[in-house]
Amino acid sequence: MRGTHKPAAFAGFWCLTLAGNLGVFLAADVATFYVAFATVSLAAYVLIVHEANEAALRAGRIYIVMVILGEVCVLAGFVIGITAADSLNIADIRNAQSDAPPGGVASLLPVAGFGIKAGLMPLHIWLLLAHPAAPTPASAVLSGAIVKAGIIGMILFLPASLGFADWLVVLGLAGAFGAALLGLRETNPKTILAYSTISQMSLVTAHIWAPLGSDDASVQFAFYALHHGLAKGALFLSVGLVAACTGRWRAAVLVAVALIALSVAGAPLTGGSVAKLAAKSGLDGVAETALPLTAITTTLVLTWSITRLAMVGTDSKSGRPNAFLAVPTLAIGLGALVVPWVLGRDWSGLEPGYPLHLSSLWSSAWPVAVGLAPGLLWSWRRASGPPSADRTLAERIDDRLAVLETRASAAPVQHPHWFATTIQAAFEAAMVSLSALEQHLKRGRYASMLLVAFCIASRLAGDCGDRTGFGPAYI
Repeated sequence: MRGTHKPAAFAGFWCLTLAGNLGVFLAADVATFYVAFATVSLAAYVLIVHEANEAALRAGRIYIVMVILGEVCVLAGFVIGITAADSLNIADIRNAQSDAPPGGVASLLPVAGFGIKAGLMPLHIWLLLAHPAAPTPASAVLSGAIVKAGIIGMILFLPASLGFADWLVVLGLAGAFGAALLGLRETNPKTILAYSTISQMSLVTAHIWAPLGSDDASVQFAFYALHHGLAKGALFLSVGLVAACTGRWRAAVLVAVALIALSVAGAPLTGGSVAKLAAKSGLDGVAETALPLTAITTTLVLTWSITRLAMVGTDSKSGRPNAFLAVPTLAIGLGALVVPWVLGRDWSGLEPGYPLHLSSLWSSAWPVAVGLAPGLLWSWRRASGPPSADRTLAERIDDRLAVLETRASAAPVQHPHWFATTIQAAFEAAMVSLSALEQHLKRGRYASMLLVAFCIASRLAGDCGDRTGFGPAYI
């Protein structure tokens, strides 16, 4: 992004997005969680539309409409939960959700809101447009971190005894298989990786509720999502890295990227195998059977993505990638391969050495082997064709939004009442006054005087609090 316009604006909103994402994971009360969740949603919009071309603006329109709908659903569910629990504490709201009136609406609304953020099918269409249009670092954040805000929201706020948990399992499994297969219709590597993310997050959603949302399953699939965040972030960053390489460097980077992709599929001895074995240990029945089958479709779609990535044109003349571009990408990829092994003893729920047992190696190897052969065949025989139906639907929705936006901007602004005109005039006068005041305050002597006055007032307030007993300790 060395030649991008407004790099400071991008960097600022990139950091703001991640700060909000951290707030989502650290919040203990619903007010903090919602502010952090909304910060992620709104700051990420600037990342998506950064390039300001037609594709970016199209993706931004779809994203902002869907994310605001999601915010409304989440907020409405929170209000019902707060009323039922008579508390702002997340744990209290979660315990009160199942009995909150009316019926299961208090849980269904957050599912819709969190499902949009997580990219759960059929609420996933914003991801298909946002990933190809956004700069590569933004795509890495969208797929590696932001979608996890929706997953953690479901884990934190939805009770284990959901009345429609079975439907979430069915919807998640359908998305896990369907998104991976739909990705085979695409040719843009970032769009293919977006479908892979939708598939993986649908899988996580399904298996969180398959064992009735037990705490152990939530921990194990949070562990699984951690690995996915590292691996998928590295895969998205690799799109830019491969474009910066030629010759032997390009071949070496593609080999490293292929290894990271195999980790996502759960190949033996990779971090992904530890994460998938941990997730599988908390399942039984249909859910336990479905997990290795999804590894087949994951291998299929990621093989196709690596093939398309190898065809990306180069923008480098030297052939050797810049270290500031290569090191972070490969370091995050190495983290995906190693971190699950390091944290596995405490977080996976597996016995030490279990991933190295012969049975474990076989259960990790056969789905990847089964998916690899048709994936290579598809990559060899694949001819360009029309995009997937859901991406076409997203583009049609955006066309309709663009028409409505044009009509709204062309409509004359009317003030049906004198009160509206008066308010507008008062607002404009206030803005003129504030602008003049700002020019005066920019002068050095006024700024210094205000700073001294602020320090004196702060000290007097502290002394007053100490004397009256209403100081910081009281508050």
